Amino acid sequence: MSQLDPRSLDHFYAESLRPGWKAWVKHILLMLVAFCTMTIAGTLWPFGLIQYLPEADPQSFSELLEMLQRLPAGYISVVSEVLTALFTSPAHLKYGLSFSISLIFILLSHEMGHYITCRLYRVHATLPFFIPTPPMIGPAGTFGAFIKIQSPMPSRKAVFDIGVSGPIAGFIAMIPVAIIAFATMQPVPPEMLQGVQSGGLYFSDPLFFKLMAWISGTNLHLPMLSNPFYFAAWVGLLVTALNLIPSGQLDGGHAIYAIFGKRVHWWTGRVAFVAMVMFSLLGWFIYGSPSGFLIAVLLGVMMRIRHPEPMDDTPLDAKRKAIALMTLIIFILCFVPFPIQLN
Repeated sequence: MSQLDPRSLDHFYAESLRPGWKAWVKHILLMLVAFCTMTIAGTLWPFGLIQYLPEADPQSFSELLEMLQRLPAGYISVVSEVLTALFTSPAHLKYGLSFSISLIFILLSHEMGHYITCRLYRVHATLPFFIPTPPMIGPAGTFGAFIKIQSPMPSRKAVFDIGVSGPIAGFIAMIPVAIIAFATMQPVPPEMLQGVQSGGLYFSDPLFFKLMAWISGTNLHLPMLSNPFYFAAWVGLLVTALNLIPSGQLDGGHAIYAIFGKRVHWWTGRVAFVAMVMFSLLGWFIYGSPSGFLIAVLLGVMMRIRHPEPMDDTPLDAKRKAIALMTLIIFILCFVPFPIQLN
């Protein structure tokens, strides 16, 4: 009876996990489309320099219908204006690219953290899928990215390592973007203050930004000029925080399942959903912001998705429990209960 050569077996696994050229083309095209929509979104308000405010203020149902009929043409007009600015104004192009390159770097680092860890555990997974969204529909030009795991999890250790590797990698990638943001921040000149104060949209600063402000001596209470690196890092922190919520198959859900098991994972998903609903209602009544409801809907969906059971249910070692504590600290640094406030 012949024996298998371990080197041949390793080669077989490596070849079976390697994506083909069609997969590379598909995923790169999606990333390029997302890169374009992020560049456009990064140039538009609220992240960018070009502000668009609808002129119509419908007072009746017929006026509302008329406004809705004009929306497609108005949308095309705004996007055309942004594209013209990107192709004709070096300042607008630099701003848009600063936002999109920074954000795509953070998102790609997050997903490649998952993907590389999957490869190390010989877990079959797709390359990152980027989700482009039309500008002004998805505020940042994207709904993020994800990888799809296509084979069973071999162990709780693999569930944990694959789950936390993404947020840790994304958080590390976000740090240099945040450093550039705080190094390039400039206060709004006095003659522009009146226009800025009338905006009414406020992005809550997570604890990480407050620490960066303390280290750099930046006063975040003063109005600052629009900064693409700040907004890219802010979106990166929000994505990291959302992924670390302990629910369903979010990264935090994977970590909780690997550490505490199925029962605790079931409860944390429901507690997270109820807490987010409460934050959403408070955010609506106190700040007039509906942003939290989207997160609550996401957690409601995640709560109903069954977590796959690993083949090896051996508990985690002390080293990974220490990493879990570090991941909790990252979540605390990134999370804000009311991300967007309307004043």
